[in-house]
Amino acid sequence: MRKVLYLLFSLALIAALTTYALWTADRPAGHYLSDLRINLAVDQGTPADQGNLLGIQPELFPTDYQNADRLHRKLAAYLQVARDQGLLSDKTVVVLPEHIGTWLMISGEKDELYQAGTLKEAMNWLAVSNPLGFIRALVSARGDNRLDDAYLRMKADTMAHDYQALFGGLAKEFGVTLVAGSIVLPEPSVSEGELKVGSGALYNSSLVFGRDGLPLGQPQRQQHPVFGQHDVLGAEHTGSTLVFDTPAGRLGILIGSDSWYPLHYRQLNEQGAQLIAVPAFVLGRNTWNEPWGGYKGLSTPSEVSLKPGEVSEGQAWHRLTLTSRPPISQAKGGVSVFLRGQFWDNGSAGQSFISHDGQHYPDGEARGARLLNLWL
Repeated sequence: MRKVLYLLFSLALIAALTTYALWTADRPAGHYLSDLRINLAVDQGTPADQGNLLGIQPELFPTDYQNADRLHRKLAAYLQVARDQGLLSDKTVVVLPEHIGTWLMISGEKDELYQAGTLKEAMNWLAVSNPLGFIRALVSARGDNRLDDAYLRMKADTMAHDYQALFGGLAKEFGVTLVAGSIVLPEPSVSEGELKVGSGALYNSSLVFGRDGLPLGQPQRQQHPVFGQHDVLGAEHTGSTLVFDTPAGRLGILIGSDSWYPLHYRQLNEQGAQLIAVPAFVLGRNTWNEPWGGYKGLSTPSEVSLKPGEVSEGQAWHRLTLTSRPPISQAKGGVSVFLRGQFWDNGSAGQSFISHDGQHYPDGEARGARLLNLWL
């Protein structure tokens, strides 16, 4: 009798494991509708032969990431509108927002993930749908928050490949220089023209693609992740703020809160940066109008007198982002672009703005995809 029970249990276990394996391998594409509209919100300056800086503030949702073709379709539609309005040329530098590449972690997943009610539930589906990858990532995870580290690390190779294929492909397709927002990867670097990942700490990094679709230089790693990300993200401590040569001029990138530090603008001045791109993201639907929380655990620069709660989050971004504000920044122009949309129960805030001649030219709308253009 015991042998019979053992045999039945073994068969049931094998059947359950086989069913689970088949379930994890099944990745049907669900029904997809997406708003491809985008409006030109800011058009500053006069067209000339010196090129332009074009920020794209997309409005994205989890289903836009169900596969790379869907995300390409949406971003290509935005760029096509810009082309139709005469905003693209071989001297155009396009800037996308922070973490636009990070969400590639959910690409190619099961419908249950996209239909989840909360981010936590969606991440549970991510782990359950990729058991071996998740376990491997959890074993090699670092920091105080090993679970979130594992979620971000488990598909790093695929994310890096998709990031380069998607954004490098868009740069080549539309013949522009493209600042591809940012993506969180373990020790990212470019080797022989290909984005590679390592096995060390996770970094929030931005890569620039030239008109040929190939990376320009190495990724710019974020140097000051905000407080809520300290237990997951590493900080680039080499003090290196990179500058990239583009057809429109020398370009510097300050990711998110890196744009709050006068030191980085001085570093860019020393390298002759003429343009500054700020890919950014603000979590929370109404955060932009709420009191600013300060540097949130980061050291406050001695030059900054602004105190937490003194102004709103949006006002703080305008005060602290010193792009094109001499003498601290000698750049002739810049753009700060925020990721908008809804990822499960996590809303987003942030209103993108152009910087030129010491002034900010904001997009006053809270929702919808937006184009912000600065003629150089």
